[in-house]
Amino acid sequence: MLGSFGSSSHEEQEQEQEEEEQDPTPPNVYLHHQIQPRTCFASAPPIHMRQLLISCAELVSRSDISAARRLIAILSSNSSPYGDSTERLVHQFTKALALRINRYATSAATPTTAFLMIPNHPPATATASTSGSTSNIMAHDLGPNDDALLQSSYLSLNQVTPFIRFSQLTANQAILEAIEGQQAIHILDFDIMHGVQWPPLMQAVAERYPPPTLRITGTGHDLEILRRTGDRLAKFAHSLGLRFQFHPLILLTNEDPISVASSVLLLPDETLVVNCVHYLHRLFKDRDRLHLFLHRIKAMGPRVLTVAEREANHNHPIFQQRFVEALDHYAAVFDSLEATLPPNSRERLAVEQIWFGREIADIVAAEGDSRRERHERFRSWEVMLRSSGFSNVPLSPFALSQAKLLLRLHYPSEGYQLHILNDSFFLGWQNQPLFSVSSWN
Repeated sequence: MLGSFGSSSHEEQEQEQEEEEQDPTPPNVYLHHQIQPRTCFASAPPIHMRQLLISCAELVSRSDISAARRLIAILSSNSSPYGDSTERLVHQFTKALALRINRYATSAATPTTAFLMIPNHPPATATASTSGSTSNIMAHDLGPNDDALLQSSYLSLNQVTPFIRFSQLTANQAILEAIEGQQAIHILDFDIMHGVQWPPLMQAVAERYPPPTLRITGTGHDLEILRRTGDRLAKFAHSLGLRFQFHPLILLTNEDPISVASSVLLLPDETLVVNCVHYLHRLFKDRDRLHLFLHRIKAMGPRVLTVAEREANHNHPIFQQRFVEALDHYAAVFDSLEATLPPNSRERLAVEQIWFGREIADIVAAEGDSRRERHERFRSWEVMLRSSGFSNVPLSPFALSQAKLLLRLHYPSEGYQLHILNDSFFLGWQNQPLFSVSSWN
């Protein structure tokens, strides 16, 4: 069992509304005002706005910049980060299209910055003190080292949506079942972030008798964040009486992860686990290198490799097809936030404007090596993993029951759906799969 899911009866669990372990404070900029929803879409049906966005993307792909700018002006006047889910979605994609124009417009285009045509529509209660708020900070302007806003939005994402927790909880259960009876565990976690995945697993491991030793090697781009993550995990392990070590491993933006994996020191008696939760898609810009990376991981002999990814194709080489795929994916994501959070949620604003806004800007506005968010559907990962020598390990019925319980306790909505396909789990909104989790050896 993981975390608190085994501490009470099934009936008590269904009644209990547990609070998130993390209680991140949203960026201070949101504390200046209450978010007030707008209703400017009364005369513009969502299907019409979706078609306008697709038409604008087509104009951009044809380099018809003047027509695209005129359409962007229309879209911006009918969208807002404070409205309903459709308004907010249109707002983010319109900003991303304007950014693409700014980056790739011909020299004959007007030098006026396209973003000047996209007001953020601050609510009526906003004052001059909100002029520096995050709603006025474009997601694409946030670099990989802007940790104050990015990390806060990530923690908000972990709190208000089930996407991260579902991925981590399911991966953890696969790991626990794979390491049953092993006395020395080494987890290699690619892009460990704040390490929020590991306390529930550490607690479950500490309850075993005799408790095994646990070593985590966590990769990341910021040494200070890695050190703080290691300190928190070490303190938690100490409170459990668990023998624990943490090793930070810097993975620079342009560094080959193959060399990083090769530098990991494995002790003879250790059982290796490799965790790639929402990581592998970043390596898809070079399929050959990704194949070599997976072959290298396979050669390390892990007891289990856990993989979680978006169930979407945001890596299509044709811009317009990639745009439509992203529009459908994030429409479902924004609809789920609309259904499960109150209208004035500041956490939702942080998640949509910063975290998802940054992803949308990358998918829509970036090309070539600069594009990082290269999500692919599960069938692509399945083919690639099998060709690298991995075999799918079926996720257990207990892992499925835990995932269902997670949704009932923390995100009570009939809109979230769980499905099983090819021994892997899929979390979706309504009938659209959004995330997949699988395990391999």
